[in-house]
Amino acid sequence: MKSRLLGGLAALLLAVIGAVLLFVYVQGASARAQAGLEPVNVLVVAERVPAGTPSSDLAGKVRSEAVPKSAVPEGALATLDQQEGKVTAVSLEPGEQLLSARLVDPRELVPGTVPVPDGLEEVTLLLSPERILGGRLEAGDKVTIYTSFEKTDQQTGLLFYDVLVTAVQKAPSEAKNASGAGSSDPAVEMPTGSAFITFARSDADASKLIYSAEFGKLWLAKQTDTTTKTNPPVTTFGGLYQ
Repeated sequence: MKSRLLGGLAALLLAVIGAVLLFVYVQGASARAQAGLEPVNVLVVAERVPAGTPSSDLAGKVRSEAVPKSAVPEGALATLDQQEGKVTAVSLEPGEQLLSARLVDPRELVPGTVPVPDGLEEVTLLLSPERILGGRLEAGDKVTIYTSFEKTDQQTGLLFYDVLVTAVQKAPSEAKNASGAGSSDPAVEMPTGSAFITFARSDADASKLIYSAEFGKLWLAKQTDTTTKTNPPVTTFGGLYQ
């Protein structure tokens, strides 16, 4: 009789412990599920973005949305902070979350090149050093292109703003010490020759670039994030000092 009583008490105790453990597990699972449903803000692509798009152009192409935490992949971005100078490594489709891995330094993709934005084509021109900032252009830079023609009145005009340089091919320069062998200060490196500069433009713009290279002269100016664009008039000798 006594052994039966002890066995019953043990069974009851085990049942109570099991119920407590089950309750704790259910509560923990519920908490984990609720944590997974907790909304967090992420950037979602609002319209198709071509590969090679600068991060500075993404502000109007993405929007902030609240999604369940469990649906947010690793590397999802909540803002575009600290993404300056990067470009999209691939095309982005509407509805996908913007991941940090999708934005890369242009020079990390293929050495010396950057992606060509969708819808554009590449055209290469051979230009002398003084027309390309002494050879200090790199893939990923944006330039303003000016053209000069030796017509009756000899004129120079602005052809394009925001031209993406996708590749630069040039001979390596040799550092020369301008102050003699006794100085440890390196001299400014001088370009050793012309360079092939490749641009990404539409077919119509590429035709204008080729025409300008064939029958005129081109001059490049490197743009910055604060470059002011004023669309200046064509410059002629008669209007040079006006």
